[in-house]
Amino acid sequence: MAEKAFEVRVSDSLLSYGLTRNEIQHRIAEWMVFSLFTEGHVSSGRAARLLNMSRVEFICLLNARGIAYINYTPEELEEEFEAVRTLNVRNL
Repeated sequence: MAEKAFEVRVSDSLLSYGLTRNEIQHRIAEWMVFSLFTEGHVSSGRAARLLNMSRVEFICLLNARGIAYINYTPEELEEEFEAVRTLNVRNL
């Protein structure tokens, strides 16, 4: 994959946590992909590929970082609950 270099300024107080240059670079890439995913610019599959991992690994990483994989609106959530209720009635 082609890469571009950018200068990123990081305060000394952030560096005091002992992150290496590679760790900082990796975290910035993660945050960029998280942002693209949560804003709806990329799918979970594309986001995973951008981070060189499987979709399942990406979903687990979202969970580890406290980012919701599914973010329903109240209306969408009610539709899902209604579908489950309908399925439960059919299976009784």
